[in-house]
Amino acid sequence: MRTSPALRAAALAAAVTVLLPITACSESGNKEGPDGPLAANAAEASSSGDLASQKLTWKPCPAPSAAQGGGQAPTPLPGGTSWECSFMRAPLDYAKPGGGTIELALIRARAKSQDKRIGSLIFNFGGPGASGVATLPAFGSDYDKLRARYDLVSFDPRGVGRSDGVECESDKQLDARFETDGTPDTSAEVDAFVKDTKTFAQACEKNSGKQLPYVGTTDAARDMDLMRQVLGDKKLYYFGISYGTELGGVYAHLFPKNVGRSVLDAVVDPTQDSEQSSLGQAKGFQLALDNFTQDCADRGDECKLPGSSSKEVEQGISELLTKLEKKPIEGLGSRRLTETLATTGVAAALYSKQTWSLLEQGLDEADGGNGALLLALADSLNGRSDNGQYDNSMAANTAINCADSKQRFTADQTEAKLPEFRSASKIFGNYLGWSLMACTGWPVQGAWNTPDVSAPGAAPILVIGNTGDPATPYEGAKAMADALGEGVGVKMTYEGQGHGAYNSGNACVQKEVGGYLLDGKVPAAGTVCK
Repeated sequence: MRTSPALRAAALAAAVTVLLPITACSESGNKEGPDGPLAANAAEASSSGDLASQKLTWKPCPAPSAAQGGGQAPTPLPGGTSWECSFMRAPLDYAKPGGGTIELALIRARAKSQDKRIGSLIFNFGGPGASGVATLPAFGSDYDKLRARYDLVSFDPRGVGRSDGVECESDKQLDARFETDGTPDTSAEVDAFVKDTKTFAQACEKNSGKQLPYVGTTDAARDMDLMRQVLGDKKLYYFGISYGTELGGVYAHLFPKNVGRSVLDAVVDPTQDSEQSSLGQAKGFQLALDNFTQDCADRGDECKLPGSSSKEVEQGISELLTKLEKKPIEGLGSRRLTETLATTGVAAALYSKQTWSLLEQGLDEADGGNGALLLALADSLNGRSDNGQYDNSMAANTAINCADSKQRFTADQTEAKLPEFRSASKIFGNYLGWSLMACTGWPVQGAWNTPDVSAPGAAPILVIGNTGDPATPYEGAKAMADALGEGVGVKMTYEGQGHGAYNSGNACVQKEVGGYLLDGKVPAAGTVCK
């Protein structure tokens, strides 16, 4: 999703990182290939034309680096197919293709049938800032049917993970940053919040200043077209999720004739600027919370949270957050659960209906003075492993968002907008309202207020909206389909809960997507799956 950094990161992986232990890899190099330095892995080239002819060397994938989130090396897919990794060289600045280059990390699993193979299906899982190299294997079994005719491919976009990942603050500094009050009420708290935001921007400029002008969505879209050529495909076959839908839309605008079968799931509204997007998310997360609290109320005594109605259950959550603002409680180790971290934990669990039970348990335990589970949920969204290491998704998220968006807000401007945000959501309004200041003090100017995704002449692009999506509200799907243009954007609806549709496991959604990607059968516009 094109998210405010308060709700950034790999949304689809949130449930996985909460439910499974995270063991971060001790390696720190973002610029090494699977077996060491990259230099021999991609062709040295001095122009984008030469780069299109580079030959990739595929090797067994290592364990993800700390910047990618750590963990174990990916296990083979059903049937024994192993994951392979490589690096591709791309221009740092596409306006100067003969200048410096950067390395982009790639991962793939080969198609089951080379005889029936269509090409490479490239995935982007959103954020922005999510490592595709780390995320694709985690969900590989969900996409295994698509491997009947495609190599499954993903990548770390420029500035992310091993693709010359943006570096800003240390793990210790990030711990302190996330403990800062993200919903300041007093002038002293506002001053601390503004100082913290500017300090982060300064750290990014100090450690990654040369990269920051070149990590925007337009550059990433150009990288995908180079990737298409290097992989040997005449068309780009694409599956974009959350922010990946915006990236897919920008690609379609830049290269309409190169668009192959493409799916956009959990769709960003391309007509909204960053302020409108954050306000839309406040409404979306409020809707998801309403659905959660209604489910709790409907289950009566089976639900651990107090309240006989949705409104009463939400009131209990609000009261808990108020208590935490005044007095944080025990969390994990020496870390405390603050109001801001608790709100982040609630948001993390609302990404998927599968984690509602964890949210219920975490809120119940926090009400009893134990904030460990809510803090773990917050860590999953903030990219923190259980040994205290952070991936670089927050740094990358901020860098990409601020390279894209022209909007910059002062504290006074932000405070003036808070009533509208609070009206949209009592729980998330202030939290998302203050996130408007994420680009305050950023050293690079943004490219646009909203991206152009019009793509006349492109092949049909399937656009899937989920009526219960908190992070990318349903209305974004219609806006994207319309903006792509008549005959290009094909809107489909999933009446469900959580962020995205395909990974919900809904048989109807997977049938329609598979029919298009595998057989070229475009679903009828307006198709509804329940």
